[in-house]
Amino acid sequence: MCSIMGCCGTGMPTEEFKLGFDKTVSRGPDMSRIINTGNGLLGFHRLAIMGLSESGMQPFEMDGSYVVCNGELYGFRKQKKELEAKGYRFVSDSDCEIILPLYKEYSDEMFGMLDAEYAMIIYDAKTRRYIAARDPIGIRPLFYGYDRYGETVFASEAKNLVGLCERIMPFPPGHYYKDGRFICYRDIGKVEKVCYDDIETACGKIREKLIAGIEKRLDADAPLGFLLSGGLDSSLVCAVASKLQKKPVKTFAIGMSTDAIDLKYAKRVADYIGSEHTEVIINRDDVIKALPEVAALLGTYDITTIRASIGMYLVCKYIHENTDLRVLLTGEISDELFGYKYTDFAPSAEEFQRESQKRVRELYMYDVLRADRCISDNSLEARVPFGDLDFVEYVMSLDPEIKLNKYNKGKYLLRHAFEGDYLPPDILMREKAAFSDAVGHSMVDYLKEYAEKLYTDNEYEEKREKYGYATPFTKESLMYRELFERYYPGQAEMIADFWMPNKDWKGCNVDDPSARVLANYGDSGR
Repeated sequence: MCSIMGCCGTGMPTEEFKLGFDKTVSRGPDMSRIINTGNGLLGFHRLAIMGLSESGMQPFEMDGSYVVCNGELYGFRKQKKELEAKGYRFVSDSDCEIILPLYKEYSDEMFGMLDAEYAMIIYDAKTRRYIAARDPIGIRPLFYGYDRYGETVFASEAKNLVGLCERIMPFPPGHYYKDGRFICYRDIGKVEKVCYDDIETACGKIREKLIAGIEKRLDADAPLGFLLSGGLDSSLVCAVASKLQKKPVKTFAIGMSTDAIDLKYAKRVADYIGSEHTEVIINRDDVIKALPEVAALLGTYDITTIRASIGMYLVCKYIHENTDLRVLLTGEISDELFGYKYTDFAPSAEEFQRESQKRVRELYMYDVLRADRCISDNSLEARVPFGDLDFVEYVMSLDPEIKLNKYNKGKYLLRHAFEGDYLPPDILMREKAAFSDAVGHSMVDYLKEYAEKLYTDNEYEEKREKYGYATPFTKESLMYRELFERYYPGQAEMIADFWMPNKDWKGCNVDDPSARVLANYGDSGR
């Protein structure tokens, strides 16, 4: 991960800009730089992943134009060769050095050409204006606001803008900003044409495209590792990577000391694929102590996001403090495509598809936000193979009738796609347990108990009513909202709402986001 920030005008003093920018130095601890473009400021904190020499430091400059980019541009070497054939010369091995030449050649069309996860800010010297853009899923973070000088400010995280901008909002994924307008270049949830591949054809393409997405993300000049929960998604990423690399991968799992569900399954996967495996064990005190830190780094009050972030943050903290790894591959974004436990209750294929589209479009506020913050706060980079654009586009285009759970097994297409020797059959077909539950049911129970002791019933009712937007509905949610307001006062609209099952569906009108409260949870927690 890296951190970027840009002020689109000359009003803000460099010292004021630096105070905001330095709040995310953990995203890029290797080197920092702030430059004056002549019409504003650009800042870059670097975590060196591709092109490790100093020549890969940003901002990159060409003919007086500048760019800062937090991203990975997959397949950039081919584009680089094409640009070299047109006469462009490069001084580094960094993937992001190709951006300015691409922008010069293709202008705004460039954004839709990138097979990448990125957030970038370009200063165009010819027009003396700024252009910002974000990848279609929003895997890389970007926020914006307007400072007291009336100028637009962009930054990797909301915390950069606290104190600088009155209202802070997430930059919409799949858009670029130009001349004061957000323009959509790719709606990742939109299906142009429904694909009616039969199940066997669909599963073959799912396997092929996911393997390709994983292979792309193994390309790094810095050492990489894998988060392994023991669930289907992370296990598949680890198993495929192990086959591709033809050597042991480094895997990490976390669980509570009392009732960790996933540790035993993660160990089984690790033994099967022959990984160098590490278990991180935590207890109640670790969870409660980490809560304020996690709330501060996340910038959310969403219940399930905070619950799931605690274990992820602590395992990433361990990796940062005890290894030389710089890149982590994770298993996020599978559920939004293939279904959650609650989407078993979808009343129709059309409703399933609408829910999937909503979840994919909102990923940047929930699971993707969690992965980015937990990993980047520990000076690591997240890579998300299930977020490969070609893979996502294909799965979203499939006729939703075959994605419904008609097989008495959730996410059947993904499981069937990898039948063979990738994973033990009982792991491949194991029912899903939500990550916050799988770390240990006790973790969520401890958080609920802690919140119960913070407020009397009268205090809870009095305090929750202060929040007209996304009003807390349990003591736990009030605890998270108060922590959020401590670090991001008045910015609740950055998050659309609480992540919850679709309450309009029969069986889903619940008061907790955990799959544990659903009637079909069954053996998921065993």
